[in-house]
Amino acid sequence: MGQDGGVDGIAALSEIAYWLERERAETRRVRAYRKASWALSALSDEEMAARITANSLTEIPSVGPSTAAVVMEAAAGGVPARLAALRERGRRPLAEGGEELRAALKGDLHSHSDWSDGGSPIEEMVAAARAMGHDYQALTDHSPRLTVANGLTAERLDEQLVVVAGINDRMAAEGDDFRVLPGIEVDILEDGKLDQTDEMLAKLDVVVASVHSKLRADADTMTMRMVSGISNRFTNVLGHCTGRLVEGSRGTRPESDFDAEVVFAACVQFDVAVEINSRPERRDPPSRLIRLALEADCLFSIDTDAHAPGQLAFQDYGCARAVANGVPADRIVNTWPREKLLEWTHAKR
Repeated sequence: MGQDGGVDGIAALSEIAYWLERERAETRRVRAYRKASWALSALSDEEMAARITANSLTEIPSVGPSTAAVVMEAAAGGVPARLAALRERGRRPLAEGGEELRAALKGDLHSHSDWSDGGSPIEEMVAAARAMGHDYQALTDHSPRLTVANGLTAERLDEQLVVVAGINDRMAAEGDDFRVLPGIEVDILEDGKLDQTDEMLAKLDVVVASVHSKLRADADTMTMRMVSGISNRFTNVLGHCTGRLVEGSRGTRPESDFDAEVVFAACVQFDVAVEINSRPERRDPPSRLIRLALEADCLFSIDTDAHAPGQLAFQDYGCARAVANGVPADRIVNTWPREKLLEWTHAKR
């Protein structure tokens, strides 16, 4: 992202959507650019050229005057004005103070695609991660119990693994060393079990375990539930541990009650990283718990929980919070080379 010079019209639409997602723009505005890019991508090169010549792009469903104007500006050989302005704003980090750590990150262990509740295909998430300079991206769509997020059954997850393998095979054939790491954000159920079969979990590179329901349970119940999930041999990362929301369209939500010292001791005992969730509406864990996990000798993973390509840039927020709370880079698992990371994620299985 952010290259100067001319640009393909469809690519310009996708990039505008990326920068708008990064800026947390209104979903309706972002979708207009994404849907226009998808609609025009379905045209043959010949029809696309003919419609540009005839200035008839708006006859295509999902292409309106604003999105058509972007393509026409690109066809004229320049960078569309809207894209140029967004690129200029994008030169600045989303948060200051974590730039050096952000440069050290080699990937992201928590992201979603349109297979569950994300807004974009896997390929678009991959393209954005590659453009950011990452070496890998974990795809962690939701597990089946979270029906509101279109969680993946074992059968659908198996189908997704075939798609991910195909993407990785194509990149390898092209000499591209980037890899998609097959994974899941699996619910820790009320009884502490993980919401996916052991057979399927064994096929994955990364398992992020999170609580998504009954978040107002009493502290003893929540502590036992979380420790049980953490102790599972497939769990690699404890996702957004307090479940809080501090802002955003979903409103606010208080932290869950649990014994953080016990939970973080379990993370150390069972070699599970504590996620620093970079979503601005989560900022989870709060700073006092990041410091407590650090004192407990926990590992960390700075993740975006991205549901759209532009949200992969949210790592800026997580890195700034990690630095502000004194977390050293060597305690953050996604600063590790891919080979070391995968050795760690598979070590307990």
